[in-house]
Parts: sequence; structure tokens; C-alpha cells
Amino acid sequence: MIVLDAAFPRFARNVAGRDFAVGDIHGCFSHLSRSLEAIGFDASVDRLFSVGDLVDRGPESHLVLEWLAKPWFHAICGNHDFMTWRSARGDPYPDVDHVQHGGRWLEGLAPADRVGIGAALAALPLAMEVETSAGLVGIVHADCPFDDWRNMQTLAWPVEPTSSIGECCLWSIERYRRNYPGTVKNVRAVVHGHMVVAAPKLLGNVHFIDTAGWKPRGYFTFLKLETMKAVFGPRADSVAPNLRNR
Repeated sequence: MIVLDAAFPRFARNVAGRDFAVGDIHGCFSHLSRSLEAIGFDASVDRLFSVGDLVDRGPESHLVLEWLAKPWFHAICGNHDFMTWRSARGDPYPDVDHVQHGGRWLEGLAPADRVGIGAALAALPLAMEVETSAGLVGIVHADCPFDDWRNMQTLAWPVEPTSSIGECCLWSIERYRRNYPGTVKNVRAVVHGHMVVAAPKLLGNVHFIDTAGWKPRGYFTFLKLETMKAVFGPRADSVAPNLRNR
């Protein structure tokens, strides 16, 4: 990894294996593991980049620290991760009821576990970059606040999550809602989760890949960052993997 700023990391090109971005996980780590096995993920050389929302809604949010400790797994902060770390430190985000949005699991943890998970999620960056042979790929949970990636690179990181820029990164659905086709300049592509889509959606050079792998009839989308092609894991309620590649 090339660290320009710990709050805005850049990962050097993976010359030994493959790099994948994956959509929202939401505490469904067993299904993620099965999906990685189904697509032939090789943890000795491949890397997995999460678009955020590691926790809430699914049954295994408590395993998040195990995943963050894996040397090949790298994540940014999603709005659910943000709500979780705010709740974990006893300062719930006032604008959204975290419990009503999948956060009740946190209440069942021992205080020390809540503190540990809260600290780990609070340390996640709001954005990251990954080098590929064709240029940089940016990863932001919900939306990029700018139409020029250089503006992201020149920000004074870390950015406060409740600032206008932080809230755009964590919560905004404007680009998707408007079906905005403009490209983000000076970056090869930008990858988002947050918005649930039936199939990956491309707007300009912006990819939305949350295909609800955390729901029974959903599946995880893995975007190969070298080719920007998607590989699909099995549906959560499938008996046997049914991969579809494109």
C-alpha cells in the first residue's frame, strides 16, 4: 500500500494477483466467504476492497473485526459503519434511528466488544484509491462529492463525516436518483455501494455494485478492478453456485 494519508489511502497495483471491489456486506460474512470461494478468490495473491456497510441487518456483524484483520481485505466506511461507531461510543447519530435500521445487534455485545468494534469502524477511511494498469480507481460508499477526482486528492483528510462532503460520501443518492451520466474526471472509474440495484449499474465512469448479497435472493457483485468487469457470486438462497460472468 502507498499511503498518501491514512484517511485517504492509495493501494499500489497488484502485480501478483487480482483486485476485486465488492458491494455492501451488511453482516453476511458467511455468504461472502462462499461467494469468494465460488469465484476462485485466492487469498494468497488476490485482494478484496469493500465499498462499506460491513455491518447491520445481517446475522454476523459481530465478525467484522475478524474480517478487518485479514491482510487481503480492505474497507472504507459506509453509513451503517458510521452509525455503528457513533452508537458504540454512546453518541448515536441523531438523524437516523440506528436500531430501526439494523443496529440492534450492537446492544447484545459486551461493552469491551462494542468499544473495539466502534474504534475499528471509526478508523475506516471515507474513500480510497487503487492503482491499476489503466489508471486509478476510486472507491466511495455512496457518492463522490465532485466531478473531478483531483478535488478528492487535495482535500484536507480526514474529513468530518457530518460535514457536507462527508455526508455526500456516506449518504447521497443524488447521482443515482438523477441518473446522471457525467464522468468523474482524472480517475479511471469510481465504485459505489449504498444503492441496491438488481444488476450493476454504470453511469459515466461510476459503478454501482450493491446487488444485495445480504438479502436471501441477492448476490454479491465482485468488480475486477483491472478490467472493470463484474463477476457474480451465488444467490444467498441458492443450493449450488450459479456464476454468471460478463
